[in-house]
Formats: sequence, C-alpha cells, structure tokens
Amino acid sequence: MGRAEAPEPGEEPHHGQLPRHGGEGVGRPREGGGPSGAGRSRPRGGEPGGTVPEQAPHGGRSAAAGAPHGEVSRPAAGEATGAQVPAAAGPPPEPLPAAPARSAHPGESGEVAAARQAGGDRLRFIGAATRRIARGIDLDEIVLGLCRATVPTFADAILVYLRDPLPVGDERPTGPVVLRLRRTDRIPEEPDTNGGRLPVLPAQPDLGPAMGGSAAELAEVEPGGPLAEVLRGVRPLFGEAQAARTALPELLGPDPRLPGGHRVILAPLRGRRRVIGAAVFLRRPDRPAFEPDDLLVAAQLATHTALGVDKAVLYGREAYIADALQRTMLPDSLPQPTGVRLASRYLPAAETARVGGDWYDAIPLPGSRVALVVGDVMGHSMTSAAIMGQLRTTAQTLAGLDLPPQEVLHHLDEQAQRLGTDRMATCMYAVYDPVAHRITIANAGHPPPVMLHRGGRAEVLRVPSGAPIGVGGVDFEAVELDAPAGATLVLYTDGLVESRIRDVWTGIEQLRERLAETARLTGPNPPPLEPMCDEVLDMLGPGDRDDDIALLAARFDGIAPSDVAYWYLDPKAQTAGQARRLARRALARWGLDELTDQLELLVSEVVTNAVRYAERPITLRLLRTDVLRCEVGDDVPQLPRLRQARPSDEGGRGLYLVNRMARRWGATRLSMGKVVWFELSMPPGTPRR
Repeated sequence: MGRAEAPEPGEEPHHGQLPRHGGEGVGRPREGGGPSGAGRSRPRGGEPGGTVPEQAPHGGRSAAAGAPHGEVSRPAAGEATGAQVPAAAGPPPEPLPAAPARSAHPGESGEVAAARQAGGDRLRFIGAATRRIARGIDLDEIVLGLCRATVPTFADAILVYLRDPLPVGDERPTGPVVLRLRRTDRIPEEPDTNGGRLPVLPAQPDLGPAMGGSAAELAEVEPGGPLAEVLRGVRPLFGEAQAARTALPELLGPDPRLPGGHRVILAPLRGRRRVIGAAVFLRRPDRPAFEPDDLLVAAQLATHTALGVDKAVLYGREAYIADALQRTMLPDSLPQPTGVRLASRYLPAAETARVGGDWYDAIPLPGSRVALVVGDVMGHSMTSAAIMGQLRTTAQTLAGLDLPPQEVLHHLDEQAQRLGTDRMATCMYAVYDPVAHRITIANAGHPPPVMLHRGGRAEVLRVPSGAPIGVGGVDFEAVELDAPAGATLVLYTDGLVESRIRDVWTGIEQLRERLAETARLTGPNPPPLEPMCDEVLDMLGPGDRDDDIALLAARFDGIAPSDVAYWYLDPKAQTAGQARRLARRALARWGLDELTDQLELLVSEVVTNAVRYAERPITLRLLRTDVLRCEVGDDVPQLPRLRQARPSDEGGRGLYLVNRMARRWGATRLSMGKVVWFELSMPPGTPRR
C-alpha cells in the first residue's frame, strides 16, 4: 500500500485537468485524490473507515502535532488508534518540514511526476477539444467548437481567420489570398456574476485593452511576405519569434499591441491540400505565459480545425449540388391550363439533407386536359434524385403520347426495372378533363388523394393502391370519378402523413380534417389555394419531418358546355369552307365578332393541312375561356413543322401565318393521330371567365 503523496512547497496537486494559468491551481480536485491514488487513504483490516497508521518521522509526532499536509502519521506506542489525539500541554511543537513528493513510479522525483501529470492533462485536454471540434458539421459549428474548447481552458482569447472564399476540393483559387476574421472569443475584462465569458462576434472584434484592443477584419496575404512564409511553414510560433513578430501586424493590423513574452501563439490552419486560415491564441499579461509544450497543443487544435473546415466545405458543396439537382428536376413554375388552377409545395426532410426522390408535375394535354403527377422514389441520396429525374422525364414523354393513366404507370414500371433491380417508387397519375368534368386516376402504391368539395366536405378517394413502380409483373387499374367545378384535389407524398409518431392512415385522417376545417373558414366559397397549402403544411409538428414532402393541389373550375363548340368533319375538299362557316357562327353566338377574320384564316389553314393527309373524319373544337382556343385533330401521327417557304413554293405558309397571328400554338401526338391547336387573345373589354 503506497504512502500518500505530498505536493512540493508552494504547489497545488494536479488532478487530471489542464493546468489553469494565473496561479489558481488546476481546478477542483477529484474525490479521493488524483488518478494515481496519491493522497487517498484506504481502511486497514479491522479498521473500517479509518486511516492507515504509519510511523511519523522525528520520534512519532502525530498529525495533530503539526504533521505536514498530505502526510499521514502513525501514533506512538500506547496511543489509541482511529481516534483524535489531543494536543500536548505547553507551546505547540515545531512543524515538520514538508516531505518530498512521492510518485507511483518508484525512484521518480517530484518534478518528473509533476511533468508527467501535466503531460497527461494536456493529452486529456487535446482529446476533449478535438472531439468537440469534430462534432461540428457546418463551418460555424467547427469554428465555434474551437473557440469554446480553448477559452478559457487554454487561452484567454482566440481569433480565427479563414480564407475568403474558402477553396473547395481540388479547385485552385485565383487572385490574392484574403483572410477574413471568422470568429473571436475571449474572457471579459470583468466577468459577470455567473463567471461566464462573453463571445465577441466578427462584427465586433474588440479584444479588450489587455489583449491588444481591436483586430482587423480582413487581411490580404502578400505573396512572399512574412505572413505567407509563416502560413507556408505550418508549425505554430510564439508571438515573440522573429517570423511571427513580422507576420502578426500583417494579419491583425499595423499596431496590434499584443502582450509580450510567450503569451501569443500564431497557428496556421492547413487543410488537406493548402493553408485555409490562421488562429491566434492570446493570454493576458497577468496570466502565466505559454510553455513550449503548448505549441504542440496549438498544432493539434489547428490541424483538427483545418481538417474539419475542409470537411464542412466539401459537405456544403455536396449539399449545394444535391439541392441544385433536386430543384432543377422539379418544375420551376406550374403551367396554367384551361379550367384548372394549381398550387404546389416541396419541403426537404431537413436542411442538412435537402436531396430526396419526391416530385410533382402538371403536364398540359390535348383537348385542354391536364395530367397531375406526384411520385416518391425510395431513399434520400443523389442516386434517388437522379432516378427521380429519369422517372419524371419518362412520365412527361408518356404523357405527351396521351396514353391512359394505367398505361403510363406500366411503362414507368418497365423503366424502373431497366434502371436497376432495387429502383422502387410510388406514383399517382391523374388526368383531368375540364370539358367532361371528369378525372381518371391510376395509383402505384401511393397514398390516396383527398378531394375537398365545394361545400366543405373532405373525402379520401377510393383508388386501388396497386404495387409500387419497379416491382414488375403487375397490372395497374384506373378509375374515373366526377370532378365537379369548385372541388379541389390534393395529391401528396407520404412524408406529409407518416412519421415516427403516427402511422399513415392516422395522418391521412388528420389531413382530411385539416382540409375540412380550412374550408369551413371560407364558408360556401372554396378556400384560396396558396393559403390552403400553407394550412396543410402547418399540421406538421416538430417531430413530423422524417421524409421529403411534395404537395400538389388542383382547383377544378371546368369549362361550361355553353363555352364549347365541337364538330366532326369529313376529309373533303369543301371541308375548309365548312369549318370557316361553323367557326363564324360560334363567334357570333359568343359575341366575339372582332375575332372572325383572324379565326377564319387560321382555321382554314390548319383544316386544309389536316384534310390533305387524313383518312378518317377530323375534329374541330372551339373553347371560350380567358382566351379563344381552337383544336383540330386528325388520324395522321406526323407532327407539322414550321419552315421557311421559298418564293417559288406554292404551299408551306400556313403554319407561318399561324405562328405570326396566334397568341400561342402547338401540336401534340396522340395514340391515334395528333392535335394541332392555337390560341387567340380576347378583344379588349371582354369580361374574364
């Protein structure tokens, strides 16, 4: 059993913490003494809780008779053990001289033991500080971790400079190297009542008069200058070193007024490939100076901080690329098809993971119809976003062929299988016809849509769920439902209704109740789309953001039968004249005689092209909404192309006239032919419908 270890005169015992500067010891001692067991007494056999009796030097003086602190004495013969010994009569005896410190290592002097303890304290501090720095994900967290780990344990103040802009990966920055003060931290001149420290932000880099006053915000590193040489050297330097003494004014300003002696350390921050900044550690003049071993501590802190900054910059660039990829694969803006109004929302799972596989789309179709699509690729990664982009492009291409919804899902399923065996996704595909006031929906493993009727009733539509896209070998079923004017269809991904704290059907019921509650606020009129989408997202609690959320809301306005004129025409030479007469009568009935000349000319050109190649009856339809839309359909799948006719050509000018006179025009291929359409603006003063 070892003897209790006594400190050197004028010293405080070390207890496993980095030595505090300023003559205040090393912090609060551990219960039972230091890590090596020094100063801790153990009970002897038969003496529970008692101290270990040992022979006191100089004739057996007891501890009560002036034994030095930290030394345990053995009572003289005949004295009781385990009890306090009363003081002898007469003057108090002379105190015994302090015994030299004893170490757990035999033959080791007190100075060596203290150095060993200080080295262990430094290692423990470095381990704790680097763990705190490594916990940071973004740049601010890493720099803040460095500041909070070093102040006040290692330094009284710290300044962290980083390159502006920070280089990313292998890119080679151009232009001069500029360091910007990213953050400062310090102990206040007069601590508050709680003994806290006041962080100093870059906007207020005042370090106090005892530590050099203010610091420069920006420092341009001159090539070949003193600061460039120090940064290239990588190793930390004391502020009084010749190289640091000439470099610090270039970094902090022409007159930094720094404390003298070993109270300033300049540490370059070097990442994996290049220097990315510098850190300055300072101690007040009334505190002990840095020791040579503290340069190793500063080097470790600088290395871990620089690697963390490199990691944060690379992570930020990756997150930016992923977010840009995700955003570019979503529509920049929704179209404005006839007879329906649209609104959408997209929310990533978290700010740190802004990439996923959720998407939505609205695709105009021939006949003033519109396809509404919402899908969700399983997973959250760049791969999921890339697969989402491929499936969305495939869906747009299939929609352009005017395939039925179940056929679109079937082809998407085949495409997912071609992309890989584990490429799974859910999808809801719906086609709305504003003339027929009907909607056709097909589902591939997606949560069911919710229909909010005009009177405020919210209904979960019964749509066969089907299997997810990518399973293969399954059939998809489509259902056709009424879509009355004023109703709102809400399509969404499972991130809106499913989380760790609720199952999907509970979330769907909450969504239905929230829509009904929102509709009650506006009475008989349907709620505005944009505020309604915000209200739907407000149903999410703090713990409900487990997945990405895509939301698409469609308000069905429809087109009244009185605003539609539809004819079937035989492909004959006289058909163009017949089409002109029918169009003129429709405009007279609608009070749009001002558009008669334009419409007759353009209808004649488009119908003539259709009659020339068609074998079956062609269709002519006029739609009166905010614009006048004309659609001509035939059974020829080849799409017309706008070309410049030569002076000797007899034809080829019909589409040129359409392109010059129409507000918009286009052609869409169908499964059994094509549709050529154009739009004319309404005359001024025409009431909006």
